[in-house]
Amino acid sequence: MNPKVDFYFNKAKKWQEEFEKLRMIILDCGLTEELKWGVPCYTFEKRNIVLIHGFKEYCALLFFKGALLKDPKGILIQQTKNVQAARQIRFTSAREIVKMKPILKAYIYEAIEVDKAGLKVNFKKTTEFIIPEEFQDKLDEIPALKTAFDALTPGRQRAYVLYFSAPKQSKTREARVGKSMQQILSGKGLNDE
Repeated sequence: MNPKVDFYFNKAKKWQEEFEKLRMIILDCGLTEELKWGVPCYTFEKRNIVLIHGFKEYCALLFFKGALLKDPKGILIQQTKNVQAARQIRFTSAREIVKMKPILKAYIYEAIEVDKAGLKVNFKKTTEFIIPEEFQDKLDEIPALKTAFDALTPGRQRAYVLYFSAPKQSKTREARVGKSMQQILSGKGLNDE
């Protein structure tokens, strides 16, 4: 147990009992406990394996390379269609966690083996994502914007494309593109300061 992580469990208003059960199961699998992104993260030889996080409707174990796990019980969930590697197992009660303890341990041990084997998720390339028409028009219209966008890292490009593609209405997509142009021209990612 890492005392730096204790505060996360102590401050939790919801899911406290569930978090504690998940923590004990994970630690029993020999992983190192750290605090990353403000949540408990469990590593093997300094590489991320699984983390615990809570939401309004459920708490979850998130496997960083969950897409590579066999999932014989069919319990891994892809959070959104854009999540490529990570998968969650969701819980709504401590009783559920206790009942699933042997299954959870098996999934954690498999995740460790996947990591030890050096397996990697084949991510879709940025070029495989469809650039929304509203953004493509601006790229065609403003050569400096295209140059700046092409100079961004693939991850930053992907973040913009997904952000611009999300709204159903064209005017919302246009507004997002308009608001982000200066950020792109400055060589910054969507969430960079």
